[in-house]
Amino acid sequence: MKKIYTIVLAVALAGTFASCDDFLDYNPTAVIDEDKAFNEPEKMVNSAYAMLGDCWYSYPFNLWPYGDLASDDCLKGGWGTGDTGYHDVEIWKTLTSTKGELDELWYRLYCAVSRCNRALVSLEQNGEKTLGAETTKQREAEVRFLRAHFYFKLITMFRQIPWIDEKVYADNATEKTSNTQFTYEELFQKIIDDFQFAHDVLPAKQADGGRANKIAAAGYLAKCYLTLAWGDGYEATDGVDHINKQYMQKVVDYTDEVKNSNYGYLEDYGDIFLPEYKNSKESVFAVQTSDYSGDHTKYGRANWSNMLNGCWGIWSCGWDVHKPSQDLVNAFKTRNGLPEFDDYNNSIDYPVNGKVTAQKWDPRLFHTIGMPTFPYKYEKEYTLTTDNARTPNVYGYYTSMKEVPQRSKGETYNGSWQAFAMNDYVLRYTDVMLMRAEALIELDRLGEARTIINDIRQRAKNSIDKHIEYAKDQCDIALYPESYFQDKETARKCLRWERRLELAMENGRFFDLRRWGIASTTLNNYFKTEQKDVYTFTDKDGNTVNQTYAEYLRDAHFTAGKNEFYPVPYNQLYYIPGLYKQNKGYDDAK
Repeated sequence: MKKIYTIVLAVALAGTFASCDDFLDYNPTAVIDEDKAFNEPEKMVNSAYAMLGDCWYSYPFNLWPYGDLASDDCLKGGWGTGDTGYHDVEIWKTLTSTKGELDELWYRLYCAVSRCNRALVSLEQNGEKTLGAETTKQREAEVRFLRAHFYFKLITMFRQIPWIDEKVYADNATEKTSNTQFTYEELFQKIIDDFQFAHDVLPAKQADGGRANKIAAAGYLAKCYLTLAWGDGYEATDGVDHINKQYMQKVVDYTDEVKNSNYGYLEDYGDIFLPEYKNSKESVFAVQTSDYSGDHTKYGRANWSNMLNGCWGIWSCGWDVHKPSQDLVNAFKTRNGLPEFDDYNNSIDYPVNGKVTAQKWDPRLFHTIGMPTFPYKYEKEYTLTTDNARTPNVYGYYTSMKEVPQRSKGETYNGSWQAFAMNDYVLRYTDVMLMRAEALIELDRLGEARTIINDIRQRAKNSIDKHIEYAKDQCDIALYPESYFQDKETARKCLRWERRLELAMENGRFFDLRRWGIASTTLNNYFKTEQKDVYTFTDKDGNTVNQTYAEYLRDAHFTAGKNEFYPVPYNQLYYIPGLYKQNKGYDDAK
């Protein structure tokens, strides 16, 4: 009997919404003969690429709930704490392994890994005779890049994961492979090996945009080594006392290649987050999206990860999720053009359009956060008011802007949901250069790090007139003087601040805090201050309104030694009892 290849359920791990028996007895409706599928390796490679954006708001591959909502940058948003399952991620204290979103994400990412493994088997069996040796080698490198990308997501989230590669698949050993077979460092080495293979084989530039290339692999290798350079991910064994300088040097070596490539800083910060610039020189690697008018399909290939994140009352289905925190707004304060490192959060402040005060702001605030009285994504006809907040008594009045296009451009999909043709940056040039600056500081090359950070600040300084001229009198940003880079401690502070402002609301803040070993201190201090939020304004009747919000954070607490990583999902632990081991601190498995 010929094998049947199930396209949708491509990995033999536990299905999220089905019992074990339901999964095994499922009668597939979208299947093709496996022999036929494996005879077409190019299509198998395409199917692996297709998984890059094959996600949904409840299992977003860009990890925005886990990198932003879990940090001090962001409040969940929506109609209340019961909207979506992400409230537990935001307050940490009630997070357990039974959360369905975690199970969905695990399962879907392993579906993506399975696509990659099957493509590799297809290339091995039929690549050279259908594609030729050179193309086969390149496609193998691309697929190994993709597999490493998905595994990087998995290890970032769950730490101890099973390594399922093409050999495990071919041996039909998926359900015998434990997540304790390899250590955290050994798992990372396997991911590095895949990226290294891609780096050594792929060209620096691909004829087809969107394909993995050598420079993207170099950027990802730098990211892997930077993560490992700080320790093992847990605070007790992470941070400045555990730095591996050899790994930091590798970060510099690989970012050398990115620095000397055709990629670079886009001239205006605001352009980075407009769809017409989504494949600019800033984009080292991104998940591609499209609009139906451009690809001539019914709905286009939209970014469904961010479908809840449109502003209430602006978009036809703006669900008002992914809300910037007051702490983040305060972080953009400047004094004499420089950050207010030590006292930025002493008072609640926010700019009001047309009302210039002594308080000045980093220009990137107005590109990142939508605020009442200011144009939404630069368009004055869509100026925000306090009515553009769905539940201001819970989540306040700010809205995120980077992941959406301008309102005048419309949605890619507009039905009971909405979606946008906005690429997801996996690696953007500025992010890679900040990784480089981070490594340079730890290698005592402080002057070189200062040059990188000041180049980024200069771009921010130049990013006012084109898009946010209306806020010009409220902006003030200066370059760091040499005195700020005379010692590592101050240089680190500058670097970490720059990462927060430059990459705000781009899904990575919590993972930065974890890498530096400061998540518990930062987040628990944040919970104490953010729960006292208040936004003051004059309503339509001339009354002064003092709206309090974020009081639910009084229930929040981050536990070091546990919450650095997310729990292995309960369904996965008990699909085959005893196969997987739970992460530290979640031993109750419920």
